[in-house]
Amino acid sequence: MNPVLLLVFAVGLLLGGIFFGGLWWTVRRAMTSPSPARWFLISLIVRSSLVVLGFYAIAGQDWQRWVACVLGLTLARFIITRKFKLPSPVHGRGAGERENP
Repeated sequence: MNPVLLLVFAVGLLLGGIFFGGLWWTVRRAMTSPSPARWFLISLIVRSSLVVLGFYAIAGQDWQRWVACVLGLTLARFIITRKFKLPSPVHGRGAGERENP
């Protein structure tokens, strides 16, 4: 494999870790905040800006580098969601079930 594409993939993985790790941190922080909407909005702007600027800086106009970045970001998403997965509820209603009147 091309070492440049491997480096670009690693940068995409790092950017994905920052993006999804930042999202996890924001959700935890916003739940105890008196203004959660502000947390989510600022976090979205900062995280998205970092990823887009990082992609443009590392990938430029080369489509192969863009693909490597996106694959790294996607792998980071799977890693972060597996690492911070919440346990499923044992009791209670499932998705789509209605409460009995």
